[in-house]
Amino acid sequence: MSSGRPRAGRTGAPRTDAPARDIPATGLAAPLNPRRIAALVGLAVLGALVGIAGTLVQPAWFPGGLLLALLASAGLFYGGRCLMGTQTGAIAPAAGWLISVILLLGGRPEGDYVFGDELGLALFMLGGMAIAVICATLSRMPQLGADSGRPGK
Repeated sequence: MSSGRPRAGRTGAPRTDAPARDIPATGLAAPLNPRRIAALVGLAVLGALVGIAGTLVQPAWFPGGLLLALLASAGLFYGGRCLMGTQTGAIAPAAGWLISVILLLGGRPEGDYVFGDELGLALFMLGGMAIAVICATLSRMPQLGADSGRPGK
């Protein structure tokens, strides 16, 4: 026999005896945090510096320099992702990297380019953008202490 009170599981009505939870807003809904903004700007500046350094190293030692420049970019993008814990941590340095590389791609009035050859240019641009997309779309970072270690809990 039932006690006359409908159960939430059977009728679809919301539970009224559930404890109130205060869930903090995340992502774009989160309030502005000056420290977070400063960290993102710092990551964007580091991205620009890595882009400039990669642009200079990549044509100097072609196969090794290209690999070194792409590894530095990957380290910065993934490090930003781990540091911030969100996708914006990878997007901020990637944006700084892309802006600096595009500006250096424009060339000089004399007709010279910073990049050495067409193959290096294509590999550096496409490789860096692919690494940025991979780092930005990684699955969620694991949260330490969130799992109790017991199955079903």
